[in-house]
Amino acid sequence: MEKRRNTLQRKLIFDAVRALNIHASAEQVYGYVVQMYPNISKATIYRNLNQMAESGELLNIGDFDDAAHYDHNCHKHYHFMCEDCKQILDVDADFSDIISRAGVNAIDRFDITGYRLTFSGLCHECKQRRMENAQCL
Repeated sequence: MEKRRNTLQRKLIFDAVRALNIHASAEQVYGYVVQMYPNISKATIYRNLNQMAESGELLNIGDFDDAAHYDHNCHKHYHFMCEDCKQILDVDADFSDIISRAGVNAIDRFDITGYRLTFSGLCHECKQRRMENAQCL
């Protein structure tokens, strides 16, 4: 894999993903970085996020609400997206046996190199809000 230069833009983008700490989309990263560095383009943000994900500096955790989201936390973990507020949260759990659970046929038929597991539902706050609203009816 080719070594990328460590530019000011890359540092700003990585720092933004870390500072936002929300599994940010490229648009959210752009909104954060442009406040400090007004001349940066969206294309620079998108290109660097993709390159940083390819090199393993960031995780592209997939599309949520039609936009790729990025995580600075690169250790193996899973994600949960709230169906109401769209917040994306980390799920630290052990599902290391998921490939064996897929069955021998899947292992024999495919060369499995990875997987993504995402949970969806209601976060604690949205669940509480729904329960409170139901009580008001």
